[in-house]
Amino acid sequence: MGRSDRPLSRSLIKLGARLLLGRDLAHVQDWYPGLSIDEGRVLHYRRQPVATLRDAGILIDATRAWIHIVGSGPSVAGGDLSRLEPSSAVLLNGAIHLAGGPVAAPLAVAVEDERFVYRHFELMREKIAAGQACLFSVAALRAICERDRGWLADRRVILINDIRKPYGLPRRTAAQIRALDFVRLDPTGEYGFSLSPERGVFQGGSVAVSALQFAIALRPVKIGFVGIDIRNAAEPRFYEERGQAAFSGIAGAEARILGHVALARTVAEERGIALVNFSPVSALSDIGIAFDDRLVR
Repeated sequence: MGRSDRPLSRSLIKLGARLLLGRDLAHVQDWYPGLSIDEGRVLHYRRQPVATLRDAGILIDATRAWIHIVGSGPSVAGGDLSRLEPSSAVLLNGAIHLAGGPVAAPLAVAVEDERFVYRHFELMREKIAAGQACLFSVAALRAICERDRGWLADRRVILINDIRKPYGLPRRTAAQIRALDFVRLDPTGEYGFSLSPERGVFQGGSVAVSALQFAIALRPVKIGFVGIDIRNAAEPRFYEERGQAAFSGIAGAEARILGHVALARTVAEERGIALVNFSPVSALSDIGIAFDDRLVR
C-alpha cells in the first residue's frame, strides 16, 4: 500500500479537501464520504446506522488504583505485562497484539490514525473482542466502516473528537479554543488539555496524548506509561521484524508530544494523580516522569 499505508483514493480526497475547502474545512475529509453522526449520537455510514457512541463513563466500574497507557514501542519486548492490574490497560494501535495474551482483558483500545486501520484491520478484527470499549477518531471510524460497516455494532465506541478540528464544524481559532470552559492551555497556547474529553481532546502527535486525557478524567490513583518510548520510533515496534517496520511520525513529533504530556502532568498532579513511566528508554524522562523498573523481566 506504500509508505503511508493510505490508499491512493484517500490521499486524493485529502488533497482535494485541502485545495477545494481550504485550511478551515480540510478535515471534512476525515468523515467524507459516507460517515455522519446524528444528534442522538448514532453513527451512520452511507445513511445506515452502524453504532451508537458511548460515554466515557462505561470505563468506570470501580475506584481504580491504576490505568496503564500501553504503546507499541520496542521496550515492550523487555517487560512482563502480565503483571499489570487486571482490566487496567488502554492498548494503543499495535499494542492490540497483547489483547487476550499478556493483557488478557484490556480496559479499552485506542486508534486515531486511519493508516493503522488500513494496515491492520484484520488484527483489529481478531484481537478486539465483542463488547470491548474502543476509543476511535472520526477518521478511524470512517476507515473501519469502509472495510466492514457491521463490525462496530457489537463494540462499545467512544469518540476521539479533535478540539481543534471537530467533527461537523470548521477548524476552531485560537480565540475560540481559549473561550471553551473545559480546556487548559499552556502559557504559549500551543499545548492543550481537555477537562472533558467526551467533548473533545487535544490531539498531539500520538494517540497516547488523547488516551491520557481520558485516563485523567477517570481519576485513578496512578497512570503508568508502558511502551511509550517516543525517541526510538524509527526502530521496529515490539511486534515487528527488523527491516519491516512501518513508517511512524512519532519521533518527529517528540517535542509536541512531550509538551502536551507535560501540561497533562500538571493537571494530574492537581488532582492527586501520579504519572509513572515503565519504559527505560522513554523520552518521558526528559519532562520528569521517572522510570519504574517493576515490569522489567
